[in-house]
Amino acid sequence: MNHKLLEVKDLKKYYPVTGGLLSRHLGDVKAVDGVSFYINEGETLGLVGESGCGKSTLGRTILRLEEPTEGKIIYSGTDITKLGKKGLRELRKEIQIIFQDPQSSLDPRMTVDQSLGEPLLIHGMKDDRKRAKRVVEILERVGLEAQHALRYPHEFSSGQRQRIGIGRALTVNPKLIIADEPVSALDVSIQAQILNLMLDLREEFGLAYLFIAHDLSVIRQVSHRVAVMYLGKVVELAERNEIFENGLHPYTEALLSAIPGIRQKKKTRILLPGSVPSPLNPPSGCHFHPRCHRVLPVCYEEEPSLKDVGGGHLVACHLY
Repeated sequence: MNHKLLEVKDLKKYYPVTGGLLSRHLGDVKAVDGVSFYINEGETLGLVGESGCGKSTLGRTILRLEEPTEGKIIYSGTDITKLGKKGLRELRKEIQIIFQDPQSSLDPRMTVDQSLGEPLLIHGMKDDRKRAKRVVEILERVGLEAQHALRYPHEFSSGQRQRIGIGRALTVNPKLIIADEPVSALDVSIQAQILNLMLDLREEFGLAYLFIAHDLSVIRQVSHRVAVMYLGKVVELAERNEIFENGLHPYTEALLSAIPGIRQKKKTRILLPGSVPSPLNPPSGCHFHPRCHRVLPVCYEEEPSLKDVGGGHLVACHLY
């Protein structure tokens, strides 16, 4: 039986916008607007959507790098939105993050040994020898060598730097890793190596991932289930094969039609007009209706809720 490791309930992250002499509240940028999902132990949930849809903000809010506006984030039965500083420090052992850009996520003034040893020191490993041994173990596990511990980030390639970033996330033995576009800044040939490494680590350590990406081919390779996000909301969520073979939401259809292999089966490419609307002033009703090729009159007025249309396949669309 699968056990829920993480459960997100109606999570919102709004950024207030002010202006004028008195800094009046003019509105809110609704970066994450009522998102709900769960991740089981050892499972990878792929989160996909266009740039600006709120994927990265969602990941950072789950980790409390951004404070949630509303909603619950339940990890192993504990609502982490209520944790104080001490509780959050303990949580960091359990949930780690891999950032998109390995260059900017590593301190250029710190050696690899210092970067990987710092989390261990923070969490109580005071013995220098034990820390050094653990760092070497992690480096070797992510495909690097012991001698790399004394080098600085600029001495590595981008792929090697991302291996270091993955190693840093692993040092404190987390159960859940939020991977925020971990391969999008890498060459295609390196992407495959990093993805295979992450899959191997998932099996070896029983890790769960929230894997954030805009590339559906990457999501297909690593995920058990897939959530499709548009303008701060999850519009579809289902098992991986169900999404790729039977994607229901018009936005999902458009994303899938851009993949060459799938496009050959479905014949036509669906081109979405315009760009993602501003989260400061989203469209009324269904947020996707200005770009939808299957829009209905009700879509202009009424926002669809995320409903189960059978077999755990959730979709937020008036067509279903």
